[in-house]
Amino acid sequence: MNQKMISTPDLCDEFPDLVQVVEPMFINYGGREAFGGEIVTIKCFEDNSLVRERVAEDGTGKVLVVDAGGSMRRACLGDILAEKACRNRWAGILMYGCIRDVDAISGLELGVQALGSHPMKTDKKGIGERDIAVTFGGVSFKPGEYLYADNNGVIVSPQPLM
Repeated sequence: MNQKMISTPDLCDEFPDLVQVVEPMFINYGGREAFGGEIVTIKCFEDNSLVRERVAEDGTGKVLVVDAGGSMRRACLGDILAEKACRNRWAGILMYGCIRDVDAISGLELGVQALGSHPMKTDKKGIGERDIAVTFGGVSFKPGEYLYADNNGVIVSPQPLM
């Protein structure tokens, strides 16, 4: 998929009956401003153990959607995990929570959108779930569906649009 060709407004215009639009709440932090791919999910709260495991796996053509409970008290993604995601070819990460190391992450060829930034790391307790449907921003994110994101917003589709 050509990540630079993604335009969420164009996709909304072309597929209005297929797409769901996530409520506007995300800030674009990654070096790749437009990204998309098959959804892979994690649900965790102030513990990024599963994020660490998942970004170590092959992410070709995939977007990691992390439901971090909207926490604004800890960062579930930092530069080390973002660099690992980049090395393992993830298209992007959508974080319903905070990230840190924003200057380093902005230089990576990785799409990253999050609610905000916070300098405090998470605890590592190994708590969370993966590959389940998660819901936030008025949209359910289901593994195997597709997410597209750019500076205009984030959309979800049950099938690939590109």
